[in-house]
Amino acid sequence: MTIKKTQIDAHKSAKIVSEARKQQELRDQSYRGQALKMYPWICGRCAREFTHVNLSELTVHHRNHNHDDNPPDGSNWELLCLYCHDNEHQRYEETRFGNAKAAASNATAGSHNPFANLKDLMNKK
Repeated sequence: MTIKKTQIDAHKSAKIVSEARKQQELRDQSYRGQALKMYPWICGRCAREFTHVNLSELTVHHRNHNHDDNPPDGSNWELLCLYCHDNEHQRYEETRFGNAKAAASNATAGSHNPFANLKDLMNKK
């Protein structure tokens, strides 16, 4: 079986390269692109380091939780890994809507005290 060689269409490849460059410019203009240029690729909470291989796991977090507040100096951004970003938003939601869930769980909390007779045990020695 012979392998059929195909000619590379110069116009088509130029169009692909042009489109790729255009998309790269749009990404660089986004706040994510700006933040990745501005800050080191390290999670601001857990200090996990990122490379080009796992950069998709690094997110831009808005400190004031307003995604429309994107100052050019990046003062409202911090880079967080997926896990720390999810944790930050969970903590924000809990404080935003009050600790109704926490209060409900405290009301039904157990009354067991594992150290109840610790003083008696210490005095026996």
